[in-house]
Amino acid sequence: MDLKLHIRTVPDFPKPGILFYDISTLLAHPAAWRACVDQLAAAIRPHAPDMLVGIESRGFLVTAPLALEIGCGFAMVRKAGKLPGATRPHTYDLEYGSDTIEVQNDIIPQGSRVVVMDDLLATGGTLAAAISLTREIGAEVVAAACIIELNFLEGRKRIDVPFSSILSYDS
Repeated sequence: MDLKLHIRTVPDFPKPGILFYDISTLLAHPAAWRACVDQLAAAIRPHAPDMLVGIESRGFLVTAPLALEIGCGFAMVRKAGKLPGATRPHTYDLEYGSDTIEVQNDIIPQGSRVVVMDDLLATGGTLAAAISLTREIGAEVVAAACIIELNFLEGRKRIDVPFSSILSYDS
């Protein structure tokens, strides 16, 4: 199945000049979504993760069902102030300014083997920050994965663990 047929592109979203790769149409098609989950599971299983960490918010849509599929835990990385209880923050630089993400202090056991996931890899800044944050709490990040990789933005260069994507775009 050609999963690219199930990815909608939306010009000028969220701002002019951006071509947004929308996974909503993939999620709406059960056979395509099943094929996507199966392909991601095949890429991630060899890393034998104890936990998958998903990045807010579309990363949750990818990571939660995948964790269930491969039989491991799921943890959320969210923007600051969105998680209850004690959290560990991590601030990172953006093209213009900075942002902060957090994870709950007690959700990922020390020494856990973790795969960090999102729906799409663009410049790699958020995924690299989530990897750093996961390490800061004492987990071993064994890999990272996304559905879509935008090759032309070279985000993979910022990821220092094995990385998998099932779809890639060169422009």
